[in-house]
Amino acid sequence: MNDDFYRIRRLPPYVFAEVNGLKQSARAKGDDIIDFGMGNPDQPPAPHIIEKMQEVLHNPRAHRYSTSRGIPGLRKALSGYYERRFGVDIDPETEAIVTLGSKEGLANLAQAISSPGDTILVPNPSYPIHAFGFIIAGASLRYLPTASSGEEFFDRLKRAVEYSVPKPIAIVINYPSNPTAEVVDLDFYGQIIDFCRHHGIYVLSDLAYAEVYFDGNPPPSVLQIPGAKDIAVEFTSMSKTYNMPGWRVGFAAGNRELIAALGRVKSYLDYGAFTPIQVAATAALNGPQGCIDDMRALYKERRDVLVDGLNASGWTCPSPPATMFVWAPIPLQFKDMGVLNFTKMLLQEADVAVAPGVGFGEEGEGFVRLGLVENTHRIRQALRNIRGFLASHGVTEGLAKSA
Repeated sequence: MNDDFYRIRRLPPYVFAEVNGLKQSARAKGDDIIDFGMGNPDQPPAPHIIEKMQEVLHNPRAHRYSTSRGIPGLRKALSGYYERRFGVDIDPETEAIVTLGSKEGLANLAQAISSPGDTILVPNPSYPIHAFGFIIAGASLRYLPTASSGEEFFDRLKRAVEYSVPKPIAIVINYPSNPTAEVVDLDFYGQIIDFCRHHGIYVLSDLAYAEVYFDGNPPPSVLQIPGAKDIAVEFTSMSKTYNMPGWRVGFAAGNRELIAALGRVKSYLDYGAFTPIQVAATAALNGPQGCIDDMRALYKERRDVLVDGLNASGWTCPSPPATMFVWAPIPLQFKDMGVLNFTKMLLQEADVAVAPGVGFGEEGEGFVRLGLVENTHRIRQALRNIRGFLASHGVTEGLAKSA
């Protein structure tokens, strides 16, 4: 019997599994591991969201099959959000769909629009599903730098389209970026839309971190560009904005043809999220938004404590303008060992877990991602451990250089 399955064979090794195994072993021995490795929000949703779900749970009709496209009220709520936040008109019937998280939406869209032999442009480094969704679908990938600096990005984009055979059918973009926390402006999106329209390339935008930003500069949406809906679809999520990662509620909005294709694939695969969850998500989008301000303030406080502490310890680290992640170059003294070995050493000697950048693509070599998912007390404890770890390897406080 053949167990060499085609799609499993195409999947690359999961880099994070090696670090996760070390974490589990350390915890089994009783070690207190401070874990910055995963972007898993540690706060609950706002009370009014939970109360709405509890209320609907008592309705017997709410336990029936739901609808894979999402209940009408939730799609209308998403449309209202786009109008308030971005000034973009979204038709809830034809230009919006509810997904089981943005991750599922992107993976199912990959199944809907790509096939073996197709070429997809994806960022590197990036959130794994940006690449793996299309790998599973059988498509081929061409990588682009996750660069907001414009010039390098567009030079690479032009070369990728010119020298790819066959021509790419779609490009994935992700700003604010997971893992790099880079952000872009509307001028960048305008150039993307103009270029891709000219070359007949769909634009798939992941805007999961739309509301996790600091310093008063809200990230824009690619759909704000006039005519973007002709070629673009955008994914958003309730996970980070409302502390609802386990609820699995996300959205796709934009191009009607892409939304219809995603909807058709989903209709064969799922009945949609549990109805009480969808009703509660509607209450989140339509209700008081103070919980978003609270979320943003919490991550900003954690960001400042972590970044300031790392820099004071001798680990040069930029402050991210958005997302719940710090993307830090490893200190120069550890560059030769590679980021995966550095990550293991940090875990074993400092009891601090981080995500190795190479797990997000080869361009992530030399970087680690730290999630802002521990409280400030635990962050300060981690900083003390890191300070001792660096000192034991000859890194002087305030004087270290990063790769």
